Amino acid sequence: MSGRVLQVEADGGSRGNPGVAGYGALVRDPDTGEILMTDAAPLGRASNNVAEYSGLVAGLRMARDLDPEARVHVLMDSKLVVEQMSGRWKIKHEDMRRLAAEARAVLPAGRVTYEWIPRNRNKDADRLSNEAMDAGARGGQWDAGASEVPVS
Repeated sequence: MSGRVLQVEADGGSRGNPGVAGYGALVRDPDTGEILMTDAAPLGRASNNVAEYSGLVAGLRMARDLDPEARVHVLMDSKLVVEQMSGRWKIKHEDMRRLAAEARAVLPAGRVTYEWIPRNRNKDADRLSNEAMDAGARGGQWDAGASEVPVS
């Protein structure tokens, strides 16, 4: 296992719940603050919680792709996802159970930690999820080249 730590910031949203949904996620070097990779996608019609979990899965996959041996610290403003993935809250809804299992399968459990942060500290992931929802509302896909969240 490498000593490297990667920081995942993820967010998801739904305009109407369920409604036009999308997620945004990024991987940041916690030492330099540099954004190493971003991803966002519209999800069609989905709930806010499904969008949040989709962002988490995307973020974990990017971190694994960057360094399969790294430890990952996830920052999200979804108390529900953080508490459920930390094992403190039960996951009752089937869609979220499936997405949580998908997230757990990306990296070994001992290498991922979760921290809840206030929404105002999750601005980059929030911007990405809004870009994805805007793209979905237009019937298109998210365009990384047009994103306001630059990869360093």
